[in-house]
Amino acid sequence: MSTTAPTSPTSPPTGSAAPVLHGRRRTWRDLPVVHQVRQSVGVQRVMLLVGLVITGVFVLVALFAGVLAPYTWSQLQEGGTDFGTLQPPGGDHLLGTTQGGYDVLSRMLWGAQTALQTMVVAVVLSIFVGVALGLVSGYLGGWLDRLLVVVADAIYAFPTLLLAIVVSIAISGGQSSKWGGILAAAISITVVFIPQYFRVIRAETVRIKAEAYVESAKVVGASTGRIMFRHVLRNATRTLPLIFTLNCSEALLTLAGLGFLGFGIEPTSAAEWGYDLNRAVGDVTSGVWWTGLFPGLAIVLAVLGVTLVGESLNDLADPRLRGRRSVAAASGTVAATSVVPGGTLDSAAGLETPGRDTDGGTDR
Repeated sequence: MSTTAPTSPTSPPTGSAAPVLHGRRRTWRDLPVVHQVRQSVGVQRVMLLVGLVITGVFVLVALFAGVLAPYTWSQLQEGGTDFGTLQPPGGDHLLGTTQGGYDVLSRMLWGAQTALQTMVVAVVLSIFVGVALGLVSGYLGGWLDRLLVVVADAIYAFPTLLLAIVVSIAISGGQSSKWGGILAAAISITVVFIPQYFRVIRAETVRIKAEAYVESAKVVGASTGRIMFRHVLRNATRTLPLIFTLNCSEALLTLAGLGFLGFGIEPTSAAEWGYDLNRAVGDVTSGVWWTGLFPGLAIVLAVLGVTLVGESLNDLADPRLRGRRSVAAASGTVAATSVVPGGTLDSAAGLETPGRDTDGGTDR
């Protein structure tokens, strides 16, 4: 007589390709952003949602700037007619025109694209270089580790914007084409951010290389490269998304600072919020407010959105704050039910749970 092995009710059906997470199938609720939103509570959830909305709008505007902008970033006329300088908002120019005759709305939308491109290039370069140096320094140690730590500390001691200005001048002379300016700004920002990634990855690598599974890999004869990239790197980069989001806002501010001081991108090569803000400084004394308000507002909103997302993710990753949702749920459970001598009393129904009498006897 054949017997059939019992099947666990939590086991997935045979042939199912659905991934399993902690004994259950992965659903859309386990996606990175959705999972963080479900973890957050109260004001923290509001901050995260507001940050995601602002950041999402910023990214969409940057990606579809060519569709949304009525003109190009360097366009001064249409149909043979000049736009005019310092035209107030309204008519064909919803946000007015600048002293140079550019459409403010168009340059603001195209400026989002320049900011996003610079942020992505700068942070990606910073991650690759900083992670590689931190991994090698933390795992190998010795004189190389001491040398890299000294260099990273020396770079970290310089003021961020001043160091970016020096590197930008050294690379492009302070002025360049669109992609030349983006690369110059991105590389200057990269030099500033490398020590941050280096410190984090090095500290994690030093901690992880003393773990038992790393020692076991050495015992079985795994090569140094395999241990570094297969075992150490995968566990040392868990905090990178948090640093990534926080550094994106710093990269945007650094780019705006370079443009404001005149070391950014040529206005005929690409739109840049910092440069537009610099040109609008002289307009304020003449009562012209729209040339400086809208680029400045774009910088503030973009930085605010990315910062809210980064700070919210940082709070959720903190083990001291991560359990607030479970604590709140447990408090609600305690408030909803009360334990009485005769059993559990539900506060909503006001009924006693069957099982024991109030005198301690068993119901029959």
